[in-house]
Amino acid sequence: MTKKKNELWEWTKALLIAVILAAFIRYFLFAPIVVDGLSMMPTLEDQDRMIVNKFSYEIGTPKRFDIIVFHAPEEKDYIKRVIGLPGDTIEYKDDILYVNGKAYNEPYLADYKKQVPDGPLTDPFTLEETKVARTTVPKGELFVMGDNRRFSKDSRHIGTIPFGKIIGKTSIVYWPLKDAHIVTVK
Repeated sequence: MTKKKNELWEWTKALLIAVILAAFIRYFLFAPIVVDGLSMMPTLEDQDRMIVNKFSYEIGTPKRFDIIVFHAPEEKDYIKRVIGLPGDTIEYKDDILYVNGKAYNEPYLADYKKQVPDGPLTDPFTLEETKVARTTVPKGELFVMGDNRRFSKDSRHIGTIPFGKIIGKTSIVYWPLKDAHIVTVK
């Protein structure tokens, strides 16, 4: 009888440790997220499942063109691409991104731009003409955009994203399995 109690106790301890470890990993390190919508097409498809690295910005800072997950004003989590960092000026003209006056290539949009027959993929704007209504991205905040520029609700509409609203960085699509890959900027 004692041997059965010991074995049951050992299994219970192992299960408790596994549950605590899983909860710790999910809450502090990594979490799954489902892409909801078309705003990141063609990079991410609706219903793609991804892993969010929650600690990446605890040990580092966001970089231009990172794909991040953040808490949006509508009590929903959004997935967007970092375009502007604190202190940056942002302008889009002739379908070209300008950051601090320098033109940037966006290779992740190249194929998509070819598919848009009637005008630019991204309408021209300056940071001042967006919801941000400032000349530069504020300190401690990011300017983000979806890759599907015509159908993305992003910083042009909701303003900049405070660092405190960022959940983490994401770059691994794990489902559907046939489309599993690491998202990179070419």
